[in-house]
Amino acid sequence: MARTLVTGLLGASLLGCASAPLQLETERAYRIEWLGERPALDDSQPTLTLGEDGRAYGTAGCNHWFARYRLQGQRLSFADAGSTRRQCAAPLMEQEARFLDSLGKVQRWDVSPLEQLRLWPESGKPLRLSPAEG
Repeated sequence: MARTLVTGLLGASLLGCASAPLQLETERAYRIEWLGERPALDDSQPTLTLGEDGRAYGTAGCNHWFARYRLQGQRLSFADAGSTRRQCAAPLMEQEARFLDSLGKVQRWDVSPLEQLRLWPESGKPLRLSPAEG
C-alpha cells in the first residue's frame, strides 16, 4: 500500500513538471542548430523569427535576412529571402548561402523526439532549430 502511494505521488509530481510540447510560434526567435547534415558554425548563431504579419526575419550568421512566409497548420513555405550585404569569412558566407537556399525549399514543419523544431524540404534533411534564449 505504501509503495503504491509513493509511486502515485511521484507520478503526480512528475506530471506537474512536464513542459508543454514545443510548437511553432510567431514572434519567437529560434536558433538554427543544424542545416541539413551539418551543424551551424559555433559562433554564427543563425536565427529565425516568424512575424505575425507574414514576414520572417533573423540573422543568417553574418547578414540579416528577411522573407515572406506562409503557415497553414503543418505546412510552411518561404518566399525568396533577401539580406543585407556585409562580407564575412568564407565559411560563414558559405553557411549563409546554404541557409537562405534551404529556407526557399521548406515545405512543412514538425517537432523531433528530441524537442527540436524541424523545417523539412521536399527531400533531404531538415533545418533543426531550438527556441533562442532570452
